[in-house]
Amino acid sequence: MKILLVDDDPGLRDLVGLALERAGFQVVTASDGQIAVTHAAREAPDLIVLDIGLPEMDGFEVCLRIRARSEVPILFLTARDDEIDRVLGLEMGADDYVTKPFSPRELVARVKAILKRTAAPRPASTLSHGRITMDASAHICKLDGNTVPLTATEFTLLATLIERPSHVHSRTQLIQAVWGVLSQVSDRTLDSHLRNLRAKLSQAGCAGVIQTVHGVGVRIQDLPA
Repeated sequence: MKILLVDDDPGLRDLVGLALERAGFQVVTASDGQIAVTHAAREAPDLIVLDIGLPEMDGFEVCLRIRARSEVPILFLTARDDEIDRVLGLEMGADDYVTKPFSPRELVARVKAILKRTAAPRPASTLSHGRITMDASAHICKLDGNTVPLTATEFTLLATLIERPSHVHSRTQLIQAVWGVLSQVSDRTLDSHLRNLRAKLSQAGCAGVIQTVHGVGVRIQDLPA
């Protein structure tokens, strides 16, 4: 699988690139945002590792431009342990983030985890819930026949809810279902993805279908066909 690694620090690119190659990935690198946008379109990577603190065009702008035409998984790198950066990145469509300094081993593990849930087969190849239909093999979600563009994380999150529509999922259950049992993803990260998912469904004409049961968890409401 091909990884696009975007960072203006040549030392970090070499270190992380080597770790990814040793893990069996093909690595394409970019040193600035414009090159990253070009490579994302031309190279069709399976995942992008994207530094926020790029010169001229920062990682947020790069993410927005890529998200305008692709749902490729994006893993943000941030040099600051800043919650605003992390939440903003997730709200723009990133699938996960790693805060610098980090170990290359940790980053490779995060990359593998994202790709695993992106490629993992669902219990059913197609799912439906009222007006919502999901084709897991093609990674397509439709509402009333119209495509709703979802990131890999959003798609897995919605599929998890639809698989058990009458069940109230605790936040821990959702995190484990989407990111894995050993994940250290926080509730706030989950909330950011839920907020994005709700916004996309609402924009498509299905507001309020994902319900928070205060003190218990989250469920998907009945949605007549």
